[in-house]
Amino acid sequence: MKRRIVSLAVFCATVALPSIAQKPLNNGYPYTQVPFTSVKIAPNTFWGDRLKTAREVTVPLAFSKCQSEGRYENFVKAAHPSDQYDVSTFMGYSFDDTDVYKTIEGASYILQTYPDKKLQAYIDSVLTIVEAAQEPDGYLYTARTINPKKPHEWAGEKRWEKVEELSHELYNLGHMVDAACAHYQATGSTKFLDIAKRYADCVIREVGANPGQSTVVPGHQIAEMALARLYVLTGDKRYLDQAKYFLDYRGKTKIHDEYSQSDKPILEQDEAVGHAVRAGYMYAGIADVAALTNDSAYIKTIDRIWDNIVSKKYYLTGGVGALHWGEAFGANYELPNMTAYNETCAAIAQVYLNERMFLLHGDSKYIDCLERTLYNGVISGMSMDGGRFFYPNPLSSDGVYKFNADGTTTRQPWFGCACCPSNLSRFIPSIPGYLFGVKENNIYVNLFASNTSTIQVGDKEVELEETTQYPWNGDIEIKVTKSKAKDANLFIRIPGWVRNQVVPSDLYAYSDTQTPSYSVSLNGKKVEGDIDANKGYLPVKNIQKGDIIRIHFDMPVRTVAANKRVIDDKGKVAVERGPLVYCAEAADNQGEAVLRVIMNPKEQFSLIENYSIENKEAQGAAPFTVNAIRTNAQILKENGGKVEVKGLNLTLIPYYAWNHRGSNQMNVWFVKDLTALDK
Repeated sequence: MKRRIVSLAVFCATVALPSIAQKPLNNGYPYTQVPFTSVKIAPNTFWGDRLKTAREVTVPLAFSKCQSEGRYENFVKAAHPSDQYDVSTFMGYSFDDTDVYKTIEGASYILQTYPDKKLQAYIDSVLTIVEAAQEPDGYLYTARTINPKKPHEWAGEKRWEKVEELSHELYNLGHMVDAACAHYQATGSTKFLDIAKRYADCVIREVGANPGQSTVVPGHQIAEMALARLYVLTGDKRYLDQAKYFLDYRGKTKIHDEYSQSDKPILEQDEAVGHAVRAGYMYAGIADVAALTNDSAYIKTIDRIWDNIVSKKYYLTGGVGALHWGEAFGANYELPNMTAYNETCAAIAQVYLNERMFLLHGDSKYIDCLERTLYNGVISGMSMDGGRFFYPNPLSSDGVYKFNADGTTTRQPWFGCACCPSNLSRFIPSIPGYLFGVKENNIYVNLFASNTSTIQVGDKEVELEETTQYPWNGDIEIKVTKSKAKDANLFIRIPGWVRNQVVPSDLYAYSDTQTPSYSVSLNGKKVEGDIDANKGYLPVKNIQKGDIIRIHFDMPVRTVAANKRVIDDKGKVAVERGPLVYCAEAADNQGEAVLRVIMNPKEQFSLIENYSIENKEAQGAAPFTVNAIRTNAQILKENGGKVEVKGLNLTLIPYYAWNHRGSNQMNVWFVKDLTALDK
C-alpha cells in the first residue's frame, strides 16, 4: 500500500502548474458562472483564511482518513479480487469510494489557488490505484468488484439490482464525474476524466429504458448534475441524455418513495420532500437539464419546488431538513430548532441549487439565499481550524441532546459515514467560482470577497481587483485593472438584507423599524438605477480600465420574526447583522442558560469588534476573532422554587462560530412576546 501512494507530506512547495484555457463553459444557462479557475481569493481575509485552512488541514485530513479508514485499500483489493473477502466486514458503507473522489475534487480546486506540484503528484498516485480497480468494461464499484460472490450487503447480487435502494452505484458515479471534471479543469490532465468517462459509458450501455437494460434510476441522486457537467465539458450528448433519462423515469420504476423523491414523476412534484441531500442534488440536476434542453416543463417544476422550500421549509440559517428521521424535509412550516437536522451536505446542496436558479433567471433573490446558506448553514459545519465537523446543525442546544448521528454534542474529527467532512473538503475550495456571473457584456457581482479575477466578456478579458472586509462591514471597492471589452457593465447585487427583505417570501420578516441604505459610486460619482427592474442589481455601465467602484451597505443589527405558522418560533425573535445570523452561547454569557433569555421590548444593540473566541475543539488551535453583538436582555432563573426575572448583559456571536468551547447551551430564537406563547 505505502509503495503505491506518494507520502501525505505533499502540501508545501508552490510551483507553477501547466495552465489550460479557461473560458465560461457553455452550459446552456442564460447566465454563466465564472470558473473557479478565474478567481483568486486574497489571503488573510474571511474566505482567504477558509481556503488556507482547507488546504492546510481539511483536505490533508480527508486524504489521511482515506488511508487510515481503508478507502484506498478498498481500491487495492478491487484490483486483486478474491472469494476470500467478505466485503461488509471491512467496508462500512457502499459509498465509501466517494470519500476519495470528493477529496480529490477539493484538492483540485486548491491547486488553482495554491499551485503545488507535489499535491498534483499525490493525486496522480491515488488515481493509479483507482484506475487499477476499474473493470475492463468500465464498471468501478469496489463494494462489488472486491468479491462479486459476496459483495457489500447493500450492493445486491447483480449490478444495479439495488441502485434505487442502497447500493449507491450511481451516486458513486456522480461524485467520480464531478471530481474528474474539476481535476481536468485544474490540471489539464485527462487521467481521471478518462476513468470517469469509462464508468459513465458503462452506465449508458447498461442502464436505461431499452431492451436488455436495467430500467432503474439513482436511489441517491447526484449523477444527474454530474453527467450534465460531463456533457458540457466533453460535448458528448449521450451524457446529457442519460441525465435526462434519470430524471424522466423517476416515479416510473419499481421504487415509489418520498424518501428518495421517487413517489411520482418529477413533473408532478410541487413540494420538497424526503431526504434533503438527495432532494437538493436532484433539484440542481433538474435545473441543469432544464437549461441544457430548454425544457419549460422542467423549469416550471424547479421553480415551484424552490418556492416551496424558501416559503415554507427554509431555516433562518439557510439550512434545510427539519427531521432526524430520514434526514428529511418536514411538513410545511415544520421548523423545530433543537431537533433540527439541517445536515451540512443539505446546505451545500442548497448552494448548488440556488446558484443554478440564478443562472436560469438572473435574479438576485437566489444569491441572497445562497449567501444566507453559505455564511450560516454551511460553514457552521466545520470548525475554524478545519479539522472538526458537524453532521446536523441545530438552531438551539441544551448541551445535552445528542444531535450528531454518533451520539455526540460537539463537532467531531470524522464520522464513520463521512459524507459531510469529505463534502466540505470539496466544497470550501470551490467557493471562488460563486463570486461572479456573466451574461453578454454584463458582469454580475454576486458575492463580496477580496479577490483578483480575470473574467471573459465575449472574447475579451476584464480584470477586477476587489477589496473588502465583508461580512464584518458593508464597504467594498472594485478596481478595473484591465479591460479590452467594449461596453462592459458591472451589475452589483444589492442584498435582500439591505432592501429590508430577510428571504424572498413571507417566511421571515424584520421586526424592527430600521431602513438600511446603500450607495454605489463610479470614480466618485454616485450611481443610480432601478434595482427592481434589474432583479435586485444596480448596473454600473461602461466600465473602463482604471475605474474605481465603491459600494457601501449599511449594516445595522436587525431583529427577525418568523411567520406565525412556524410554531417553534412563535413569540420569538432572532438577531442578524448583514448576511450573518447570530446566536447566544453560554460560554459567552457567564454560563447562563441562554435558552431562557427574554429579549427586551425595545432592544438596543452595540457592536464588539475583534471579539476573541478560544478554540478548544482542537489541541493547540489558535483563537479567532469575530464581530460580536451585545444587548441588555432578561433571563428566567429559579430561586428557591420560584422563577425570577433578572437582567443579563447578553453577548451574541455569529452562528457559524458556536461550539468551539465545547458542549454548552446555544440559542438563535429568543422569546420576546410572552403572551404569544399561550395563544
